Parts: sequence; C-alpha cells; structure tokens
Amino acid sequence: MSIPFLKVQGAGNDFVLIDALGKNAHRAELDWPALAPRICDRHIGVGADGILIARDSDLAPARMEIVNADGSDGDMCGNGLRCFVKYLIERSGVRPVGDSISIETGAGVLEAYVFDWENGLVDIVTVDMGPAILDPERIPLRHEGPGPVLEHLIEFPLGVVDFTCVSMGNPHAVWFMDGEFQDVDDFALDAYGPLIETNPDFPSKTNVEIVNVLSPSHLKMRVWERGVGLTQACGTGACAVMVAARLRGLVGESATVSMPGGDVEVLWQGREDPSESVFMTGEARFSFEGILDHNLLSLPDERMDN
Repeated sequence: MSIPFLKVQGAGNDFVLIDALGKNAHRAELDWPALAPRICDRHIGVGADGILIARDSDLAPARMEIVNADGSDGDMCGNGLRCFVKYLIERSGVRPVGDSISIETGAGVLEAYVFDWENGLVDIVTVDMGPAILDPERIPLRHEGPGPVLEHLIEFPLGVVDFTCVSMGNPHAVWFMDGEFQDVDDFALDAYGPLIETNPDFPSKTNVEIVNVLSPSHLKMRVWERGVGLTQACGTGACAVMVAARLRGLVGESATVSMPGGDVEVLWQGREDPSESVFMTGEARFSFEGILDHNLLSLPDERMDN
C-alpha cells in the first residue's frame, strides 16, 4: 500500500497533507492518530508538526482535519489552514466565490480570502479565524470568575506567573515576558513548556506562547504547541497573542506577529466587542511531494484497515 502526500508549510509550521477527497475518501479511514508519530518523526518519517487531511464536507467545499505529531487531535491550525486553501485551489480545482472560500474545521466553518489567484497560484491567504473564546469554561480553564482571563496565576519552578488565557478553537496560555526574562529567545521554553501545557488548570492541556512587545504594532513570540512541542510558528497562537495583547492594551487593532519561522499579520477590532472575528494574513508554501509506503503505513499491531 502507498499514499501520495504533499509537504506544506506556513511560517515554518510544517505539515504532511493527505488528499482524502472524492475517490480518495477511503484514505480518511486509516488510523492517522496511530500513524502520525511515525510519519511526523524527523528521523525515520517525513518530518512534520502534524498531518492535514482533506476530507469531503456537507458544509463547505472541504473539511480540514488535523492530527498532531503525537497523534492527538489538533482541533484547529491557522498556518495549516492557509496551506490547505492553497492546496484546494492549486491542486483540487476548488475555486473561490469572489475572493473567499469556506472550509469546515474543528472550530466550525471558517472563511479564507485570496486576492490574487487568477493565475492559478496562491501565495498569501487571509483567514477569518472567528471570534476568540474568552469564557474560562469554554477555553477550557479552571478559573474562578468570568472571562476574559487577563491574569491567571500558575506556580511552577520559576515562581508564580500570570497568563492571559484565550481559545482560538484550541486553548492558549500567553505569557508576556517583558520586565521578567526579557528576550523570549533566551528562555528555556523546551524545559518549561511541557510543565505549563500539562498543568491541571488546563483540562484539555494548552498551547503556550511567550511574548515580547516590541512596539504597539509588533509582537515577538515563541510557542510550545500542545501535542507537538517547540514549533517554528503557530497561527492560532499568533491570533491568541494578538487578542491577549489587545485586551491588555499593549497593541492597537493590528500588529505583526514575528515567530522563528516567519511573520503573520493579525487584525482584531474586538476589544470593545469580543464577538468580532480575528483575521490573520500570511504566506502558504509547498515544500515537496512524495509517497508514504508500507513501511510508514503499517502498524505493528495490524490495527490499520487495509
């Protein structure tokens, strides 16, 4: 057995994309959570932060499903969604209606916008990420009182830290480090990220973002992704950071969010009305394509349905 794949990346957040649309729908039935750790391994597999599966949808031209590198459910991914849109338009023949295209995701049906695709190529995608979720119960977060949660105190080996907690269809704990550890590049996120991710205050675990405010229009962040680890970028994380910074009065309505893998532009006009959507704009790129052969698609316990 073999399955073709496309390697894609947005701001360095990279994925193995599997087409399970139409005649290939049977591919979606494979045990991708069990296969993901092997496929995403950067030594014995393709190497990726996760797997994107393009599935048929009754609500939109396609559904994007995400499996994290450890096999857990990814819920939602903004960088992945931009790459997914590029794939649909360039490789699957899906065409936007005007400038927009709808995609079903784990966070609901979202709209993406491409403003220069007449040549059949897509480089820049704007995604309507929907409104931020600020209610602690829905994030989910164990916190007394209503949202937004601007300062949720957590004690771990470095002391007590206050996190701003936001969900963008997946949970995020945002730590503004200015005045404490200064440059996020110097912080041992690989050591402390797992402790925050698995803190019992986060019933579904959490993504962790550490942030420097460079100016009222420029944020710098690093991310520890739930179920993945250190990554070059996180689209939902960039949106969560923007929302958290705006709620704290640290930035205006739009800002550049710089991550190790690249920049995205985020717009949120929801400080007074949190029901406003968050918009993220960034690049989407294809890296290479190949074949997953039986060595990667065979499970030791023969759980996969051939």
